[in-house]
Amino acid sequence: MSTDLFGTAGERDRARAAPLPDRMRPRALGEVVGQDHLVGPGQVLTRMAEERRLRSLVLYGTPGSGKTTIARLLAAAVESAFVPLSAVEAGVAEVRRVVEGARERWRLEGRGTVVFLDEIHRFNKAQQDVLLPHVETGTLTLMGATAENPWVTIIPALLSRCLLLQVKPLTRDDVVVVLRRALERRAEWRPDAQVAEDVLTAIANRAGGDARLALNLLDWTFLLTPPGEVADEERVGRVWKEAPHYHDRAGDRHYDRISALIKSLRGSDPDAALFWFGLMLAGGEDPEFVSRRLMIHAAEDVGMADPRALLVAVAAHQALMAVGLPEARIPLAEALIYIATAPKSNSVVDALARLDQAVSKHPDAAVPLALQSPQYKGGAVAGYRYPHDAPGHFLPDAHLPPELGELGLYRGSDQGEEPLTTARVSAWRSAREAFARAAARPPSRDPDADGGDLPPG
Repeated sequence: MSTDLFGTAGERDRARAAPLPDRMRPRALGEVVGQDHLVGPGQVLTRMAEERRLRSLVLYGTPGSGKTTIARLLAAAVESAFVPLSAVEAGVAEVRRVVEGARERWRLEGRGTVVFLDEIHRFNKAQQDVLLPHVETGTLTLMGATAENPWVTIIPALLSRCLLLQVKPLTRDDVVVVLRRALERRAEWRPDAQVAEDVLTAIANRAGGDARLALNLLDWTFLLTPPGEVADEERVGRVWKEAPHYHDRAGDRHYDRISALIKSLRGSDPDAALFWFGLMLAGGEDPEFVSRRLMIHAAEDVGMADPRALLVAVAAHQALMAVGLPEARIPLAEALIYIATAPKSNSVVDALARLDQAVSKHPDAAVPLALQSPQYKGGAVAGYRYPHDAPGHFLPDAHLPPELGELGLYRGSDQGEEPLTTARVSAWRSAREAFARAAARPPSRDPDADGGDLPPG
């Protein structure tokens, strides 16, 4: 009896010490916010709970959107044991122990086991394979959770045995609802809590759809609020300066935000580009990744319209490597603004696309004799002329096999400084084409003709 009393007291102490997001979890599926497509009346998870027959699931969505809460509530609704595992820590041996426990539970208690595998994408193929037969036979009900793309990170054999459901990101209004509910239950964690009207919105704006982060921000804000005083937006701002901004360096937010940054640069919007840049750095993104993307973008989307953009991007990368953050934010931001405000041209990328087609059509093109290396031919190759000896340092000689003609791979734009380059290239091409036509023209039969219109030998 005393052991039970001590156990009950210990559980109460643990509950009181738990982080606020854990203490404020919804107590029924109907209280889950922002997921009406899953837990609303007549929806798939509601029907499972009503029928008391669960199916194995993979829940995918952003952090703090309710994946763990949904799994817990489903297990409770059918009175199954809930066994949480983290794919970061669990291995094959632990999975097998859980499977054996699930078998024993069926045999001794006549009830099922919900195995909640958080960050399931971190399990490799061999670890995921261990789950397959036990999901197949119903020994356990698997509920995996991931913030990654499940079609990429989870093996097809496991996906085919699970119902794949998206847990949608919470809106700002959804997060405000979560915060209001926490305040309605303030007697459980902060009986004296008082907040200004704008605090909940301020927290929701910063949380980015992450209810867990929002609740933690609320809790931390009260830590800065002396008893009897009202928590205000100024204190939220103080907490936010110290709080980790959520960002995943290998997940959807990583790719979405760098995509937004690149598209803002391409769209000549320096303000938007700076904003996404700031969010990524505040969230712990590797600054070298950002600087590499700036170099690529300078060549890809500014290109020949302003070749200096690439030099600025390279210089910013070198500055980052030399001084590191936070000082390197300045040259990185300078490069970002330069690229965003520079004229744009993708002529280099277009030239590469045409190049790939030309190479695939002419994989065995022979090098003309005049262009071959003299190194293994015992001296200069006949027919090659040195352009620097000609006026303007240009000669209209062909540099491609005659059957290829002028490929026209590079087609300059009318942006920035590129028209000057475009005009030069166009004049040179015209000269080569005229020279090639003259070379192909049959010689005159007039014995008095001097052949002045023929190309020099």
